[in-house]
Amino acid sequence: MPAAILASALMSALYARGGAGWLLGFVLLVPCLRALDASPTVTRALLRGWAMAIGYTAGAFAWFGIAFGHYTQIGGAAGLAILLLAAPLFQPQFLSFAVVRHLTRQRYGAAPGALAGAAAWVATEWLLPKFLGDTLGYGLYPSVALRQGAAVVGTAGLTLLLLLANEGVAAALAPAWRAAGPRAIARPLAMAALAPLLLAGYGQFTLSASPAPQGKPLRMGMIQSNIIDYERQRQEKGTAAFVREVLDTHYAMSYDAVERQHVDAVVWSETVYPTTFGHPKSAAGAELDREIVGIVNAAGVPFVFGTYDRDRAGEYNAAAFVQPGAGLLGFYRKTRLFPLTEYVPAWLDGPQLRRLLPWTGNWQPGNGARVLPLRLADGREIPVQPLICFDDMDTNLAIDGVRLGAQAILTMSNDSWFTADPLGARLHQSAAAFRSIETRLPQFRVTSNGYSGVIDATGAILAGTRMGEQTLVVGALPVQTPAPTLIVRWGDWVGRVAAAALVLLAVVAAFPAWRSAHTGEEATAAPAISLAAALPARVAVLSPATRLLAGLLRAGARGGLLWMCLVLLLNEALRTNTLAQIRLFSMLFLLPEAAAWCVLTACSAQAMVVNGKLALTRGGRRRELALSEVAEVQLWRLPFPGPGLSLRLNTGRRWRYGLALTNADARAAARAATAAQLAQSAKSAQAAEPSVRGVPQVYAQTSLAIGRSRLDHPLLKHILLPFALALPAFHLYQHIAYGSAFGEYYSFGLKAYLSAFALWWAAWAIGVVLTQTLLRMAISMATLLVALLRPARAIAMRRWLERAGHVALYLGMPGWLLLTIYRA
Repeated sequence: MPAAILASALMSALYARGGAGWLLGFVLLVPCLRALDASPTVTRALLRGWAMAIGYTAGAFAWFGIAFGHYTQIGGAAGLAILLLAAPLFQPQFLSFAVVRHLTRQRYGAAPGALAGAAAWVATEWLLPKFLGDTLGYGLYPSVALRQGAAVVGTAGLTLLLLLANEGVAAALAPAWRAAGPRAIARPLAMAALAPLLLAGYGQFTLSASPAPQGKPLRMGMIQSNIIDYERQRQEKGTAAFVREVLDTHYAMSYDAVERQHVDAVVWSETVYPTTFGHPKSAAGAELDREIVGIVNAAGVPFVFGTYDRDRAGEYNAAAFVQPGAGLLGFYRKTRLFPLTEYVPAWLDGPQLRRLLPWTGNWQPGNGARVLPLRLADGREIPVQPLICFDDMDTNLAIDGVRLGAQAILTMSNDSWFTADPLGARLHQSAAAFRSIETRLPQFRVTSNGYSGVIDATGAILAGTRMGEQTLVVGALPVQTPAPTLIVRWGDWVGRVAAAALVLLAVVAAFPAWRSAHTGEEATAAPAISLAAALPARVAVLSPATRLLAGLLRAGARGGLLWMCLVLLLNEALRTNTLAQIRLFSMLFLLPEAAAWCVLTACSAQAMVVNGKLALTRGGRRRELALSEVAEVQLWRLPFPGPGLSLRLNTGRRWRYGLALTNADARAAARAATAAQLAQSAKSAQAAEPSVRGVPQVYAQTSLAIGRSRLDHPLLKHILLPFALALPAFHLYQHIAYGSAFGEYYSFGLKAYLSAFALWWAAWAIGVVLTQTLLRMAISMATLLVALLRPARAIAMRRWLERAGHVALYLGMPGWLLLTIYRA
């Protein structure tokens, strides 16, 4: 166990330092996972989770303990010791991860344990915001392609994928898998490789498909003065002299930015103006306020700088926006204050704590995201979102800003307490860059002494500084309203989904009817199938190559629907362009689906059992197979391109051709099976389906066990339902656009009126198909989860989910339409 903790701690240290170390993110927890696998009790697992938290904290965050010790003047060693003692509070996700993973593995097996543990990790970070706001996914920043996944799943989703990759590698190293041979080891390794491959594929697509930025760029000048340790310098130089030095330094560097670099606006760092601006506490403070306003007026460009604001509730760490000719435009008040340094929770605060920790602050938190305008000299008005220091660790703040209309992020920070260990400042900048990736907003980031930078929408730092240098950073980035990413639309959805999955798991475990007698629970054995009873009148006779072709076409069609759902979520212009939707729907779904149908139709044959032979007739060709050669008749475990039958011969090999069935035929084949009749001889044309082992087989069995509902009839689902939805929407459109129900008919004739209605019907038909696709995906995922945890309950759950899907489709869509009309 100590060796495992040490190995993971060393890899964590390298991972946190960036560079090529990001590759270690996929294996850094493997030694600890192998140690957790050997935990005999939940108590032992909890203790090992505690040790994991200490090792990870020591490896990745030792710099924070040292910086904390220097800031509080207790010494770096003492600060590090306190950090390690508080590691379970600093990284609580290790405890929940270890406990949930252990309990789930004990009851359900290794794969459910890995999923539940990863969900517990992410859900804990979502429910209990961490001291530094860190998460494992931040370490992927050095990979340009992989970090783009944050736009879809956020940093929490990156963490989840990293955990699953670690689980796959750990499973491959388990003795049971190693003993099974190289082919068995390849399975968990393939699952481990799936996470980076998915992220890399999405990242490359995003980077290659990103349109060229348009519009005039915003050119900003950022002042990194390298003036730090305000309190010490006040004591040494006197308050007046020191404030004079700070302001004169910033005036001089701002002059250079405006006169020589021709910037559109100037940004100073956090708390650079060390008193309240706009609410002076003295006559001297009022004079300094007027001086700054005079400098801004002379420069002719807006200034944004860190200062303080105050009201009856107290003081705030704030950013002031000062406009030439108009003075103070407004403040943003820092929302996420750093605990125990900038504020103390009310339940913990008191005179005794203040005496014990004299360096604790008493600032008030702001009330959330705010977007303020930069009114430039050329007449443009750019809405920007300011973030101050710890604010840039909060995904939701950045999301709220882009929802309020921000076109750029201005980040101000005072990273001077990282001076002794620049790693903390560099990690802070990497985390801030993820806010640009998630929102696709450019970011201008200025700090007191490093690292300042110009960050584009992909998270790339186009211009930056080193730690501890006094410099002017000038950068220009295009600004526009970006297309909303999935994380902007749904928020930090991965954490919510993980928490919901854990609640579902707890409910499943709580009900006795769902409990299994042992962890190796299997679904009941599939009954024997009579070949004569199983075969319908017509089948599609598919060679391996033909089956692969039809399967790929059909999988492409289904994947096209999911892709179109994603595109419609992210592309607002497409949602209002019916003709573009029709073209995309035809290209992504109708064409590959029609091609698959043509392949299956071309391979269609008449099937019958005559004189002890299976006869397949297609046109003038006839193919026969003696039943005496057939040892088993098996339903396809993977319905690709759909349900079907395979024939296993007495030689042990499968017959070359597979027999594709319709869904109805496959269900009839399943119902034709009888549990008591096992294959005794080939002459009886009976064969037994092997016991269903594993999730895919259980899932396939649930699909065949559910009868076809009348609500699934294509005429009702794809013709009448879209018609019923299009009719009121089209009627309302006619009233709005033309003044009456038949306004377009009166104005342009019957052809135009019917063509317009046809477009509305087509749009709703596409909407119904896409909604059905999302419902089908949700039903499939829920069924897979139940098949994984409770195979015996999978059919009952699938039946309930199918009914819920019908309710969502036939009542949910009309309800949504009515609600939309009512709101309008």
